[in-house]
Amino acid sequence: MSLHQTVKTVTDRIIARSETTRGTYLERMQAAQKKGPARAHLSCSGQAHAYAAAGEDQAQLAEGTAGHLGIVTAYNDMLSAHQPFETYPQRIRDAVRKIGGTAQVAGGVPAMCDGVTQGEAGMELSLFSRDVIAMAAGVAMSHNVFDASVYLGVCDKIVPGLVIGAQSFGHVPAVFLPAGPMTSGISNDEKAKTRQAFAKGEIGRDELLKSEMGSYHGPGTCTFYGTANTNQMLMEFMGLHLPGSSFINPGTELRDALTEEGVRRALSLSALGNNYTPVCDVLDEKAFVNGITGLMATGGSTNLLIHLIAMARAGGIILDWQDFSDLSDVVPLLARVYPNGLADVNHFHAAGGLGYLIGELLGAGFLHPDTKTVAGEGLENYVMEPFLSEDGLTWRRGTNTSLNEAIARPATNAFQKTGGLKRLTGKLGTGVIKISAVAEEHQVVEAPVRVFHDQDEVKAAFKAGELTDDVIVVVRFQGPKANGMPELHSLTPMLSILQGQGKKVALVTDGRMSGASGKVPAAIHVVPEALDGGPISKLQDGDIVRLDAPNGVLEILTEGVLDRAAVTADLSANEFGTGRDLFQAFRRSVAAADKGASVFGV
Repeated sequence: MSLHQTVKTVTDRIIARSETTRGTYLERMQAAQKKGPARAHLSCSGQAHAYAAAGEDQAQLAEGTAGHLGIVTAYNDMLSAHQPFETYPQRIRDAVRKIGGTAQVAGGVPAMCDGVTQGEAGMELSLFSRDVIAMAAGVAMSHNVFDASVYLGVCDKIVPGLVIGAQSFGHVPAVFLPAGPMTSGISNDEKAKTRQAFAKGEIGRDELLKSEMGSYHGPGTCTFYGTANTNQMLMEFMGLHLPGSSFINPGTELRDALTEEGVRRALSLSALGNNYTPVCDVLDEKAFVNGITGLMATGGSTNLLIHLIAMARAGGIILDWQDFSDLSDVVPLLARVYPNGLADVNHFHAAGGLGYLIGELLGAGFLHPDTKTVAGEGLENYVMEPFLSEDGLTWRRGTNTSLNEAIARPATNAFQKTGGLKRLTGKLGTGVIKISAVAEEHQVVEAPVRVFHDQDEVKAAFKAGELTDDVIVVVRFQGPKANGMPELHSLTPMLSILQGQGKKVALVTDGRMSGASGKVPAAIHVVPEALDGGPISKLQDGDIVRLDAPNGVLEILTEGVLDRAAVTADLSANEFGTGRDLFQAFRRSVAAADKGASVFGV
């Protein structure tokens, strides 16, 4: 199958747009590659410092002839998704010793859980943590003694931050090693119903906690298809994971075997061998287009509309939301995973998983087949599935038919003809919306607005019974400059209740929603943000706004709104406490959401 014309057009447009910045980046990477790792050129004192705690590997490191692997880890044992990484460094060291190499933990990066901070002050650090992770990864690799690298991370800001950091050392090969999802617990649909019952006051907190603990119950990634699992999808579509490795549960023999093979693969890609494949060659324009295609085909997290832009810019590639929207118009939706369906990622993996979807999209011409990956030349490697045999880890062709068409479908019988994300434009500015989980009858909302300056005000109005009619809830001063652009997912249960009562309901915000954005239409990431004096800062209660998701419209229907002065807000409460005072410099220098909401320039 030839490449779909829209995929080709978008790719060519990105290549042309990025010609100067991409060329400059690649020149820097080529210069760094020529210099090579510095360990052989370190002073005797420098080498002694680097090898002092290396134990049995000291002599080999001093000789400088064997491959040396750097480990950058996001381990902590508060995040279920990252807890399995506790044992990875020793497993990695043991695996590379078997092939004559060495490995050291180069450094750790922070990893916070949006599920814990949802609706709390700590969420205002969440987006900025991505750039902190990128900088921490840069610090870890800055000793410049490694021939290749592996990155241990899974969740929301962690993988994008690690990818940004890895591209600063883009001349070094990199393999990303996942930990896998936790086993299935209480269904996500049942959990959502319990949350709504609590929001209505029908059950107590003890029942709510019991439900939540039944859902989040063990090591591994949360099983819904939010940002964390969207990250895992991207790493396969973009060629940084081993094929079929994303959704293997922790603590299994297959998971351990994939970790060890990933380590061996990383060293095999170094400049010491004949298969040198630096990360800058893997993450090119085609790889990012493949990632966007995967995002659309799976109905993935809206957070990646920010993260992919920031990740691409770290490699000199300039994406914009129109690229996403144009691809969404042609890429079919092939997966239904909660909140876009009832299944979780374990069910999705059993139904055929990413290998099946990649095969379908390749066959239909929606993916570039000729990308470089850590598994070798060509994305066709990623229709393969890992298995354990008497001979150890092997790959064979995965299923070419869906094993459950309620979860994964062929391109010829898609759930929708278009993807799950849409760019919105109009007098209110530019934003995005995820509509893959929004019923058709809710995709167009025209109603008066109620304007709020934080999510607590919305919750108070709901509890006071003030939201009794059709309404578009506007929550402004939630952009990256205002308060770090927190997710507003804690508003979902009450908005869902209003929708269930037959009201036309939507959310419009310059903030973010969760990667688990669901049934309520939400126009998010609106730019210019309120703090920059964008149109959203001029709205008043009762103004009529129209959100037309299918046609990409976010319009103010009330006359004269743009002639008003922009409203200001007292944001002093957002500047201190829970670490927020440490991020004032970030808030002052951060780019707009449509530029990746990053503190880094191109």
